[in-house]
Amino acid sequence: MKAKYWFTGLLFLALTSSAFWLAFTKTNRFAPDVSFTSITGKKIDLKDLRGKSVLVTFWATDCPGCIKEIPHLIDLYKQFHDGGLEMIAVSMYYDPPNHVVDMTNALQLPYHVALDLKAGLSQAFGDVKLTPSTFLIAPNGKIALQKTGSFDFAKMKTLIEYLQKG
Repeated sequence: MKAKYWFTGLLFLALTSSAFWLAFTKTNRFAPDVSFTSITGKKIDLKDLRGKSVLVTFWATDCPGCIKEIPHLIDLYKQFHDGGLEMIAVSMYYDPPNHVVDMTNALQLPYHVALDLKAGLSQAFGDVKLTPSTFLIAPNGKIALQKTGSFDFAKMKTLIEYLQKG
């Protein structure tokens, strides 16, 4: 009986410590020093965007969750871009560039769209493999939110508003 309580306590301690460590590292980690090249040829250095909130989302044209998020991302961009929010959608290395360009044009995406042809960007952001994967970078350059899978847009709006107030 004592072994059962001991094991349960040890498991609880391990899970709590792991959760604390993950939360701490995600909120105190600086975004990587990378450059994006948009499908229009524009070079965007992440370090040049310091002082602004930046949303970087990794996506693919064949990802249902990514496609479902696009109207919400457009809304976020339209609502917060004038206040300083920058957005960069990074297509995964396996996504055919012509599919990315076609979808970007068809949906009239107002934010930057970049290709990650050699997977260097996904590696720099922690070896992103699943889409959608979203990173919200605070004006100080730290990653304020890292989310794999769909996220809650109401919470995202609240967090962006908070970051933009400084």
